[in-house]
Amino acid sequence: MELAERGFCIVSGLARGIDTAAHEGALSVGGKTAAVLGTGLDIIYPPENLDLYRRIAETGAVLSEFPFGRRADRQSFAMRNRIVSGICEAVVVVESDVDGGAMITARFAGEHGKLIFAVPGRIDQPSSRGCHQLIRDGATLLTGVEDILAELNYLDGLRPAPVPAGKTDAATTGGLSEAEQRVFECFRGGSVLNIDTLVGLTQLPAHELGAMLMLLELKRLVVKRVDGAFEARSG
Repeated sequence: MELAERGFCIVSGLARGIDTAAHEGALSVGGKTAAVLGTGLDIIYPPENLDLYRRIAETGAVLSEFPFGRRADRQSFAMRNRIVSGICEAVVVVESDVDGGAMITARFAGEHGKLIFAVPGRIDQPSSRGCHQLIRDGATLLTGVEDILAELNYLDGLRPAPVPAGKTDAATTGGLSEAEQRVFECFRGGSVLNIDTLVGLTQLPAHELGAMLMLLELKRLVVKRVDGAFEARSG
């Protein structure tokens, strides 16, 4: 989201989870984002991202090397990750097990001579193992946007133009979309809530709710606890 605000195009794969959050974060601040599909352009996978697909196509780009009618499989996703790496200046791995799809993208990035960043996580979570392995192997530990800018070392005048102030589709003065605001309101009063409870309160599908929670985490408004529940960030 912060990179999109600074004018960078966010490239991801339109998949559930991190990919969806990356695209949504860029769109929420009026930034540019591109989705590389592991299917033909006429097949939306996952199907619940149809609206996201359309919004990306309106202001960014949706691309695929596959012909119409090609459905998703393990091979097509790996091939998709090759393109993601190839068109990017740097690759950021937020969460991945050691055999996750993001690790394939990171491997391609190494072969392409791209910068690789990894976000550290809890040592007892499988979703952090891939990131920790990358860091051990020489990837740059990522703690914030400034880490990326320092590595890219853009000269003055060569950075992308920042998104103009006020160019955002957020629906509230707090910078949250209507859906994000609805989720965040559930934490008023210090509530500690798990995914199932939030689904009942918001009537949002679990996959959409997961993306919203990830965006709220990135905006430092909520935090995920050790037990998997969420609460509003204090301070």
